[in-house]
Amino acid sequence: MLPTITVDVGTTSVKLCLFDETGVLLASARQDTPTVTDAWGEIYDVARLTGGIGDFIRGLAPAQRASVERIAITGVGESGGLVRADLSLASPMILWHDHRGARYLEALSDDERSRVYSVTGLPVNGNYGLSKIAWAVDNAGGSAAGAKWLNISEYLAALMTGQRWSEYSLASRTMALDLSTAHWSAEIAALVGLDLDVFPDLRTAASGSAVTTAWANETGLSPDVAVYVAGHDHMVGAIGAELRPGELLNSTGTTEGILFTRTAPSLDDRTAKSKLANGISCDGSDFTLFASIPTGGSAFATLQGMLGMGAGQLAASIDEVHESYVAGTLDLRGVPLVLPQFRGSPPPTKNAAARGIIAGLRTDTTAVDIIFGCFLGMTLQFRDVLELFPDRAESVKVIGPASKNPLWLQLKADLLGTPLSVSSFPEVVSRGAQALASQTGTDWSDCAPREVAVDDARHRQLAEWYDDIRPMWEHLKGAPS
Repeated sequence: MLPTITVDVGTTSVKLCLFDETGVLLASARQDTPTVTDAWGEIYDVARLTGGIGDFIRGLAPAQRASVERIAITGVGESGGLVRADLSLASPMILWHDHRGARYLEALSDDERSRVYSVTGLPVNGNYGLSKIAWAVDNAGGSAAGAKWLNISEYLAALMTGQRWSEYSLASRTMALDLSTAHWSAEIAALVGLDLDVFPDLRTAASGSAVTTAWANETGLSPDVAVYVAGHDHMVGAIGAELRPGELLNSTGTTEGILFTRTAPSLDDRTAKSKLANGISCDGSDFTLFASIPTGGSAFATLQGMLGMGAGQLAASIDEVHESYVAGTLDLRGVPLVLPQFRGSPPPTKNAAARGIIAGLRTDTTAVDIIFGCFLGMTLQFRDVLELFPDRAESVKVIGPASKNPLWLQLKADLLGTPLSVSSFPEVVSRGAQALASQTGTDWSDCAPREVAVDDARHRQLAEWYDDIRPMWEHLKGAPS
């Protein structure tokens, strides 16, 4: 591989890393993702974001900066803004979960919605870029002339190189890319009144551009450094995890992702009704089938606020619950049933307005009971979504913050009846970004994976418990928003 600076723009934090030519992590930093609120919702604070990246690079030792040959940028899909030829913004840089453009989708007929899925492989939803682009173009008016829609990762690359382009895996999250042709779809864009001139040229993650002289001088990097847009973070994580056919990637962060690689998109009626998301992989060679569960790592903040706990206190309570669970001293029948829709519901409903529910509270219910119930509910929700996929997982690879949560991991292994292979390396997505920019492969063993085995007795116990609570679980999922 080549010495690489990686930038991973997540929902909660921006991860910055420097890897050497052997893939060893030499330096890293984590910064809160800088956002502000405008009249419609949440947008990136671009000045603080770019300033933090520049500070990290300038803070490297001179010898480390001199060694850098690549910059690889990855991050969330669905975000973005309109960028003019001079790289000024014609619209805010909008976050992925913002629904300011959702009204542009309301008038679509059932036939048009079906057509969107058959062309783009995505269910009609305000999260995806298409409706945001329509909103941005309308609100910018004449000032949008010549502007192109760029994802936040693509925008950062443009600032570094002076060039505007879109990477395939991120383009496949816009709801405007034709999966069969790998070109922007004039038909789908027209459904919301857009012309194709708002979309930039397409490139794979293996195609980069040199930094501008000005940006090199500003950061102290060589002008020979090339910048690559590695792609959608979950898909880049699949590269870092050396995901193979038949394997499932469980990519955890603020949200939780479930991803399979495939040789062809899955566009049948069953997959469409399940609202699973198809995509093109970062290198453009194959396809992905993906689902996002809105509540993932964000559950920690929810529990802290709900229970009045600090991060350390919550971590200690999770460890306590884990010890009791593996020791067999917890009574599942006394645990509250938690539907953890704290940030909306996952497929097949994908309802941003959905809310969480806690059932079965008693006078002797404790904070520990609620914590255990929450992780049980998250595990049930994970299994529900996994069952929507046409593929069955031969093995499960876990990356991200969940790899540090023994309770969450053990519950998944025991409920699914499938052992997990869990990365001990914290920045698998960044490792994948380096590999893509270096045009090399990865080795899962470099992530020092450890196995979380299934306990057969607990697997049977959870199955019996689920049989008992299933009617209530289904009732909670069907509750009106």
